[in-house]
Amino acid sequence: MARPDKAAAVDELKQSFTNADAAVLTEYRGLTVSNLKELRRSLGGDATYAVAKNTLTTIAAKEAGIEGLDAQLTGPTAIAFINGDIATVAKGLRDFAKANPLLVIKGGVMDGKVLDADEVKKLADLESREVLLAKLAGAMKGAPQQAVQLFAAPLAQAARAMGALETKAQQDPSIIAGAGQAPAADQDAPEATSEAPAADAADAADAAE
Repeated sequence: MARPDKAAAVDELKQSFTNADAAVLTEYRGLTVSNLKELRRSLGGDATYAVAKNTLTTIAAKEAGIEGLDAQLTGPTAIAFINGDIATVAKGLRDFAKANPLLVIKGGVMDGKVLDADEVKKLADLESREVLLAKLAGAMKGAPQQAVQLFAAPLAQAARAMGALETKAQQDPSIIAGAGQAPAADQDAPEATSEAPAADAADAADAAE
């Protein structure tokens, strides 16, 4: 790859890391082109899935302020950049990996923090953004302003808020009485959307180190 092309690829990856709500790194060795197309379709509009050259990804991650990703950048790497429902994408990757063991989840990044494979898989156990917000809205009927702020927050923040709520609910189950039924006004609230930039930094043939 020519130097100008490498610089452009690094910049594109950097922007993807910076703009994404989260990113999941995978190894795809042995998967066919057809398998990869199927995987991309299964992730829907919440993520882009792109093969990336490890050396360029290392540089891009550091330029995006992400440290500690080097250990995950071995072997053929493809990255799911998530701009949407993190739990849904994590579930999609987990389920695809179960059906296609050649896909290996190596780790990821969320809120600038590097996650290992187990932490990424735990994201798959979260409920979807829609369900989380519905439950939280039901639990916060007496605090509409807080509910409005949460609806405008990224999923990562919503997930943390729900984690705190779950802990509190274990101590006092009465706080989520009626949870799961969002007020009628909330059902019309617009859902934030974002389109991730294309992240095909390198052809699949160039990805392996």
